[in-house]
Amino acid sequence: MTSFPSVPLVSKSARVKCVECLHGRESMECSSISKWEFVNLLKVSISYIIKGISRQENIMAEQEENLMEKIVSLCKRRGFVYPSSEIYGGFAAVYDFGPYGVELAKNIREAWWQAMVRDHDNIVGLDSAIFMHPKVWEASGHVGGFSDPLAECRECHARIRVDHLLEEAGVFADEKMTEEEINALLVENKGKIVCPKCGKKNFTEAKNFNLLVKSNLGNFTGDFTKEPTYLRGETCQGIYTNFKYVLDSSRVKVPFGIAQIGKAFRNEITARQYIFRTREFEQMEMQYFVHPSTASEVYEEWRAKRFQYYLDLGLKKENLRWHEHENLVFYAKAAWDIEYNFPFGFKELEGIHNRSDYDLTQHSKFSGADLSYRDPLTNEKFVPWIVETSVGVGRTFLAVLTDAYTEEEIGKDGQSDTRIVMKFPKKLAPVQVAVFPLMKNKPELVEKAREIYVELKKSFRCEFDDNGNVGKRYRRQDEIGTPYCVTIDFESLEDGAVTVRDRDTMAQERITISDLPQYFLENLK
Repeated sequence: MTSFPSVPLVSKSARVKCVECLHGRESMECSSISKWEFVNLLKVSISYIIKGISRQENIMAEQEENLMEKIVSLCKRRGFVYPSSEIYGGFAAVYDFGPYGVELAKNIREAWWQAMVRDHDNIVGLDSAIFMHPKVWEASGHVGGFSDPLAECRECHARIRVDHLLEEAGVFADEKMTEEEINALLVENKGKIVCPKCGKKNFTEAKNFNLLVKSNLGNFTGDFTKEPTYLRGETCQGIYTNFKYVLDSSRVKVPFGIAQIGKAFRNEITARQYIFRTREFEQMEMQYFVHPSTASEVYEEWRAKRFQYYLDLGLKKENLRWHEHENLVFYAKAAWDIEYNFPFGFKELEGIHNRSDYDLTQHSKFSGADLSYRDPLTNEKFVPWIVETSVGVGRTFLAVLTDAYTEEEIGKDGQSDTRIVMKFPKKLAPVQVAVFPLMKNKPELVEKAREIYVELKKSFRCEFDDNGNVGKRYRRQDEIGTPYCVTIDFESLEDGAVTVRDRDTMAQERITISDLPQYFLENLK
């Protein structure tokens, strides 16, 4: 809690008299305190309050920044995420998953796929190509309207996304605002907006910058501005163009869904906040096709399902909240985001949208294909409406990292000692069980540990570790989030039992080797 310097207070009666003085109902002076003394005292009190609030905000901002720095450092140190091409100086807004990051991302995809496809009888999967016919992006509106407002600093020539500049200055700017509306806000708040690179306040007018990434695929003229192809800006367009094929080749009927996980690309102006906003990213999207009359009801059902999914995944409820879009695109009937409390504040984790019949209607119009649906029972023909759920692997990855990052004071006998532990949900942990021989230079211990490791890894994600003493191995496994560590010691050779250490409680217990598979099956659910 913020503490404020003590301020001398006047009596209640004196305060009332002074307030009356300020309104001119008495003489300039009171018997207890003059008007001017009261005003000065009031100014001092307000000043202390403002300074206290400002100080508290600065402390919170520093804590958030420190947490982000700690997560980034751990991810690089422990092989979760690396900056791309760093030996060449890096490549802005592109990142690589390291050995443990690959496992964590795979587990996130698997959890999503289980919840969206395998747990539903009427949702099927798809893996459409990254490259599509250029007219797909004309029909979707991406060629003409998929843009962000760009301004250039006249001093250092940095190119910056204007709505982000306004956001930093505390001014709301919706992504759907027109170029004129954005420029009006830019002019109105020019005194507040500072270039993050040079600190100056001299910007050009905002211009819309298209985010589609162009390619010369299939173009052999040397000029790919002519009839360009694009790296897809989102995965859902491949679902729409394959709607009829999925309908005809499988046994699904409306209502049904098509789910897809795949890479997308956006030429972000100001990619920032680590893996939260990158130029190459992976989406997990599901498009659910429904009768127009049921769209609103189904939409609310999916809102509830998707929020519950994150609770079931293991994220803390206090770190999740809903945000309703106020300025909808013309075809959308509803749009809500599930926001997560990242180290830099609450931001969109997943979007759930009622897209009406816009997408299928547009592709019918531009392609000439009939993408309507005829109900086999009523014979009614209609264009299905779409309820969409869309989330990024990277954003889920960062949310899981943020939720899991924990620092615990475990010092003894007056000695300060802090352990860093990633308390991942057990089903998402890159490594579930680590197996150690007590000493690496004792062949009998190493052989027994290897034997147990080989058996356990048939059923669980396991790692063999004999580097350093056992205490250092525990710390290393804590930092990659391994729920259980198994240590084979000399007693194990005699009694057939091992020491199992719990990541979260650090409690240790002896378990018979033959009971280990069942023990982990029960505890890694």
